[in-house]
Amino acid sequence: MLGLLTFRASFSGSGVGETKRRGPIGLFLFVFDRAVESVTSVYTAIVGRIISRRILTMLVIGAFCGGIVGVNRVLPSGFIPLEDQGMIYGIIQTPPGSTLEYTNAKCHELQEVCQQMDEITSVSSVAGYEVLTEGRGSNAGTCIINLRPWAERKLTSKQIIEELERRGTEIADVKLEFFEPPAVPGFGAAGGFSVNLLDRTNSGDYQALGEVTDRFMEALGKRKELKGLFTFFASNYPQYEIVIDNDVAMQKGVSIRDAMDNLSIVVGSTWEQGFVRFGQFYKVYVQSKPEFRRYPEDLDQLFVRNDEGEMVPYSSFMKIVKRQGLNEITRYNLYPTAPIQGAPAPGYSSGEAIAAIRQVAAETLPRGYDIDWSGLSYDESRAGNGAVYIFLVVVIFVYMVLVGQYESFLLPLAVLVSLPVGLFGSFLFLKGMGLANDVYAQIGLIMLVGLLGKNAILIIEFAIQKRREGTSIVEAGILGGKLRFRPIMMTSFAFIAGLIPLVRATGPGAIGNRTIGTTAVGGMLLGTLVGVFVIPGLYYLFAKLSDGRKLIRDEHDEPLSELTEHGSS
Repeated sequence: MLGLLTFRASFSGSGVGETKRRGPIGLFLFVFDRAVESVTSVYTAIVGRIISRRILTMLVIGAFCGGIVGVNRVLPSGFIPLEDQGMIYGIIQTPPGSTLEYTNAKCHELQEVCQQMDEITSVSSVAGYEVLTEGRGSNAGTCIINLRPWAERKLTSKQIIEELERRGTEIADVKLEFFEPPAVPGFGAAGGFSVNLLDRTNSGDYQALGEVTDRFMEALGKRKELKGLFTFFASNYPQYEIVIDNDVAMQKGVSIRDAMDNLSIVVGSTWEQGFVRFGQFYKVYVQSKPEFRRYPEDLDQLFVRNDEGEMVPYSSFMKIVKRQGLNEITRYNLYPTAPIQGAPAPGYSSGEAIAAIRQVAAETLPRGYDIDWSGLSYDESRAGNGAVYIFLVVVIFVYMVLVGQYESFLLPLAVLVSLPVGLFGSFLFLKGMGLANDVYAQIGLIMLVGLLGKNAILIIEFAIQKRREGTSIVEAGILGGKLRFRPIMMTSFAFIAGLIPLVRATGPGAIGNRTIGTTAVGGMLLGTLVGVFVIPGLYYLFAKLSDGRKLIRDEHDEPLSELTEHGSS
């Protein structure tokens, strides 16, 4: 700026010929300098007309405060957004009772579908386990889908998931869901939300828990905020129950414990011992051959030794009954639970998804049933108003620093009251860009307090100096705005220009970068363009309130350093 002022001084008294000798760069700087002076003159004229209109100033601030409340109602809330990490989980669930071979075949079908997309490099599959709720069973499967680097593909992970969901409809008799890894490694198995449906009755009635889970999942499926709903819990797995007649077993001299241990060895297996041969250790397992334990009817051909050494058939004191029940029992905080995984629908944030689940739970769950959260959803559901409290602490800290700087309790309020203008701009830009008010946005807002406060301090500090020199409050406010207009506009727009790459960020971490950049750009743009008109009026308002008044007996209008110098002289 000093260079521009020096260059402008060199033009005084020079003609058009001198301007042309400066070349195109000199001409541009000359025109630019004159344009800035013209804008500053217009700005000074406007400020001179509105600075003393206190009602207008408060109405403008009140309008922006109301705008913050209105935009915040429609602005999605979130915690930590999901980023494209170059990997996708494909969860496969076949009908209950499906064999492991059948599930594995479906995993291979999904692999073939994935290999048709150029954005996917490799797919690894495992049958018998699903990574979301750590469910184990013959009808569960997981595919780990690895994507190409960002520079080698045009589609994001979310777009690839949408395409896989469309192509996955070709795989018959299977339920497919796709999820991204969690935003923070270790907080859950996948991105989205993790909720647990709890049976707090402790009745042990898993059939009732299954019915409640089905109704709850059906109600969640009707909500537009949710997608990809998945649970491995089901109470209709086909099973066989072994029913033992204890009286008959005792009559035949069979110990129930020995009978169960023997059955687990025969049908399952046990490691007895090992031996070393050819320099290698071999383990010895005991179990029946597969052809003797293939069907339920094979139990009639199994025997157990009684206490007299006689072989007693299991069929003489045991029978098999077909049942439907749980594949595995899961508990959360000691309560029987049905783990549920899902993700926010496109256009909705995790905060809106959590709010929708809570509403559905309040409307549909019977007495004795409740929900709880896990993974990142646990921390997000308990975050509460922590961000608001942190923001208030930051504002109070800035206020106390300014109190010490201005030696006044009222003048710093002019700086703080100007902040709603920039905050409204941040929320408005976040909504316009389709982003959420998450952790990254809150970091941007805290940074914005210092940046917008700096603009207000530049004007108010100079106005205070002019006021101490004897000028009127109105004139001091006008001069403060006029002389600080150019540095405020240049530094603010230079900062905004530096944030453009963040607003347009792509690749890994793009959402976080875009959120921080959008928050800062929106706040600085609106806070600068409107704030330069509002801040002089706020100075006039609070300077009028504090003029000749002291909130404490020893309060001074001059800095402590100046009082010390005057006292020593």
